[in-house]
Amino acid sequence: MLSPRAVLWLSILGFAPAGCATPPPASDADAVAEYNEAHDPLEPMNRVFFEANDAIDRNVLVPVARGYRAITTEGIRDSIHNFLANLNAPVILANDALEAKPRRAGDTLARFVINSTVGVLGLFDVADGLGYPTHDSGFGTTLAAWGVGEGPFLYLIVLGPTNPRDLVGFGLDIVTDPLSWVTGGAALTAFDWSRVGGSAITTRERLLDPVEQIKKTALDPYATFRSLYRQHREAQIDEVSTDTRATVPVWFDQPAQPAR
Repeated sequence: MLSPRAVLWLSILGFAPAGCATPPPASDADAVAEYNEAHDPLEPMNRVFFEANDAIDRNVLVPVARGYRAITTEGIRDSIHNFLANLNAPVILANDALEAKPRRAGDTLARFVINSTVGVLGLFDVADGLGYPTHDSGFGTTLAAWGVGEGPFLYLIVLGPTNPRDLVGFGLDIVTDPLSWVTGGAALTAFDWSRVGGSAITTRERLLDPVEQIKKTALDPYATFRSLYRQHREAQIDEVSTDTRATVPVWFDQPAQPAR
């Protein structure tokens, strides 16, 4: 039986855009340069999905996220976020190893053990205070570290901004998640769906203010989100490629990092 995350991924694939933008004439050098920099040949369909996603966001996710913020304290929200993040540690650990980053893998393993025990099943991020800071990683980042190109920009229903490499990576993350392979009764199924829904709500609540600010100030929100997504992914990939630390806690003396 497919896990809720697998169902979500397959549903997203069913909404893959299928319409291309017309490249500008070669005689317009500025337009050609802008077209190539955007790397968004599917822009017409991407914008359709952006508008559809925005409608879902305004009418469903934002009200739920605001309600969640209203009925919880910041401490409770942090604990829920920590718990959900801790569940993803095995996937992060697998990718740290595949990226040949032993220090990052060591941090991830230490965080999972410490937070799952002393941190009460991950509700409290005790590991960060002990010198094991959090970081994120997924198969999209691993594929990038292996030299796989990102491909054209995509904006998909539910998933939002992505690209073919990260979309495949998202599916591989689901496959490598141990919880995706655990079968059980109604209680486990309810937990799986609660995890998917909880992750969506907590993520959206944390982005309420910055997203609202972008929508208020950006002349073209779609282009702004496209640019911010790429900058964020490039920063994550660069962080992996330049991380040459030894596998010791951060409170030990560390080798100097290369200048960026």
